Amino acid sequence: MNISFNEKNRTFAIETENSGYYIAIVDKENFVGHVHYGKKISIEDNLPHLLRIDELPEVPTKNNRDRLSFYDAFHWEYPCAGIGDFRESALNISNSKGQNAVNLSYVSHKITNGKPALQGLPATWGNSADSMTLELLCEDKTLGLEVELFYSVFKGIDAIARSVKITNKGKENLEIEKAYSMNLDMDNKNFDFISLHGSWARERHIDRTPLFHGKMNVASLRGETSHQEHSFIALASKNTDYNAGEVYGISLIYSGNFISQAQLDQFDSVRVQTGIHSEGFRWHLEPGQSFQTPEAVAVYAAEGLNAMSRSFHDLWREHLIRGEYRDKMRPILINNWEATYFDFDTDKLLSIAKEAGKSGIEMLVMDDGWFGHRNNDESSLGDWFVNEEKLKGGLRHIVDEVNGLGMKFGIWFEPEMISPDSELYKQHPDWALKIENRTAGLARCQYVLDLSRKEVCDYTYGQIKKILESANIEYVKWDMNRPLADAGSALLKKENAGELLHRYVLAVYELQDRLTKDFPHLLLENCSGGGARFDAGMLYYSPQIWCSDDTDAIERLEIQEGTSLVYPLSALGAHVSVCPNHAVGRVTPFRTRGFVALSGTFGYELDITKLSAEDKALIPEQIAMYKKFNPLIRTGDYYRLESYSQNKEWDAWQVVAKDKSEALITVVNVLNHPNFHSRIIFPKSLCPERRYKIEIEDSTGKKSEAGTWTGSTLMNGGLLVNRQWGDFQSQLIHLAGI
Repeated sequence: MNISFNEKNRTFAIETENSGYYIAIVDKENFVGHVHYGKKISIEDNLPHLLRIDELPEVPTKNNRDRLSFYDAFHWEYPCAGIGDFRESALNISNSKGQNAVNLSYVSHKITNGKPALQGLPATWGNSADSMTLELLCEDKTLGLEVELFYSVFKGIDAIARSVKITNKGKENLEIEKAYSMNLDMDNKNFDFISLHGSWARERHIDRTPLFHGKMNVASLRGETSHQEHSFIALASKNTDYNAGEVYGISLIYSGNFISQAQLDQFDSVRVQTGIHSEGFRWHLEPGQSFQTPEAVAVYAAEGLNAMSRSFHDLWREHLIRGEYRDKMRPILINNWEATYFDFDTDKLLSIAKEAGKSGIEMLVMDDGWFGHRNNDESSLGDWFVNEEKLKGGLRHIVDEVNGLGMKFGIWFEPEMISPDSELYKQHPDWALKIENRTAGLARCQYVLDLSRKEVCDYTYGQIKKILESANIEYVKWDMNRPLADAGSALLKKENAGELLHRYVLAVYELQDRLTKDFPHLLLENCSGGGARFDAGMLYYSPQIWCSDDTDAIERLEIQEGTSLVYPLSALGAHVSVCPNHAVGRVTPFRTRGFVALSGTFGYELDITKLSAEDKALIPEQIAMYKKFNPLIRTGDYYRLESYSQNKEWDAWQVVAKDKSEALITVVNVLNHPNFHSRIIFPKSLCPERRYKIEIEDSTGKKSEAGTWTGSTLMNGGLLVNRQWGDFQSQLIHLAGI
């Protein structure tokens, strides 16, 4: 990693191990232009020339009569609205008269070791030995506006973290109408636009479409990242696949309304942006006040999507996820949701715990339905006191009983919500988000708490803390089961009304920050109706996130492929559940369910007391497998070998140790066909000269060995994978270096 400045060319180089990002200051007006992002180039060359400033229309100092033509074609580092660049702006601010125009010019810069934190926001972190930061200070003298552009790089990781801080240094109030976290202008390379789409129970499926003239975007206006679209996009050259080709990946560290987009203009230039969605957003900025955008991360890879994924994985694991469980094996839990839904009591939960403990499961998680008078989804959110009709003897009693079995205990909360049928709503109906003179709409028979109000936040946290202090609770599942609508606050002034949705997200971050600081040994898992809040912002507070409410092994193939495109396997909440599956009714082998869940946090979501003796007997085997392979899965390098989302027949992925001492390959044969010979896969990143012993276990329980082979033969000649009889069969292949 290195950040440097060439005074002669007024050019900045922001370099990672395998990529470079270059910025130039041009013209006497000190415009900040983006020169290049990709493979490294020399900062000693005349890089401003690559900005085409010597071509018509030239810079305004040479040709002021065509200033707007310059603005509309220049590759800006952070483009602004209202001055003549008619592409999508990254910054739009109105003055005290409601007029929109911003014109930024370079003032100064600082290059420092380390990585500054972002106040109130999740962000990557680093120290003076493993990270560097460039701070570019720009200004608009007319507005009295300062804009600081931040760029951070990290040792050994091909990623750049970016954010923007906006400060009103003038004498009049300003209104921020839009403030994206990053912008990237560059020439088109025949790009495809890659995004992650879905819905409830089928989140983050990979979508790839040729980039066309105009705008392509993914976005959420739901107050969360959403099931439907995701705050990651990538631009990949036409022939880029998992193993070869150029790709630019962009991920936003944020958990609220967002937009991520690419715009192809008249000159075949591409503008890529991500940040808080401007719809429903407006931030009132008084003199002396500042606004900090969320952080975005850009990754460039010249060796395909797998290389991009590994950069994101390493960055999140080493410089985003925090806490005790960042580098620690997670306890194997059993959650009672699909086992009982709301119909449970102390005796039922203890019966599950006793059977689970016999099999080696380490934690019981009590899901929704333990509080207030909640027996369905129509009441009691906000009433975080124990329903002792269900939990005879109270919460402490069942926790002690579970601990007495040698198991940990976890609990479910939905802290951000309030039921109309609750004691809290009777006392504080104004605590729910609501637009004046309108009846708020229900979703899952609940409203959303107005977390922009300090007293609401403090009360909510106080209730959570009281429960956690009442017993030995070592895990919390934090859920959010409805989107935000009717976004009005009883307290916010008119000039601050457009801040509500962002203030809400900041409040969620504050609550989870308080939780993790007050309970540093707690394992926190975020959830939102399944995977609607699977984003990098949440990873800052919880090392794992529930991937989807669909636990079917085959549905999970596409969900986990898309999720692992950006996020490490250690973060993917994945459980073994019963069949027929509760989401799709499919029946798959118990071992296949285990193999798929193994490439995640691994746990169980079922009533173990009703499980067949045959399936129950497999649980200790699966747990032993988890204990054996989780260190590799949690810390190794991930490679996608085959894609069921593309071929619609089979799936294969690999995790290889950083030191290349071992690798684990998972193969799932979704659909069988007659009269075909074995398939062939090509393992990645092995040591060419080293020999590897190959051990195979399949979904029928058959174990076999396939000899020893050199890494070079396996990588270049391939590894034959036998066909299996029937659909939904799978194999786990361990390559152990000898």
